[in-house]
Amino acid sequence: MQFRIGGAGIERSLQLQELECLRLEAYENSRLYKEKVKAVHDKNIKRREFRVGNLGLLYNSRLGLMPGKLRSRWERPYRVEKAEPYGVFHLSHPSSPTFFKVNGHRLKLYHGEKMKSNKELEIFLLKDPVQEED
Repeated sequence: MQFRIGGAGIERSLQLQELECLRLEAYENSRLYKEKVKAVHDKNIKRREFRVGNLGLLYNSRLGLMPGKLRSRWERPYRVEKAEPYGVFHLSHPSSPTFFKVNGHRLKLYHGEKMKSNKELEIFLLKDPVQEED
């Protein structure tokens, strides 16, 4: 049996071309997979759209490892005073006159009752319960 160097070179170049095709196909499959994963991930992201005057809770990441069984990491509602580009918000609270900046990832929308400013006064008139006679 005799080996031909020219035939071996041609066979090797065909193998390299096939390997290159497999590599390009793997890259394409990887790109498609990443696009699908990104679409699923983006669908589950909660949109943080705050407008001036909205109320939001601020996440306190400085609590220790064991903050307490029922203690929440979300602090009192703050009012959004100004919204800047790229998710920066200026917050204030009626009890403190200062403003501070926070990243939008540390805020979530507050759905509770409205905050009362110091200027507003609300009066409730209480009535005696009416007793029914049998």
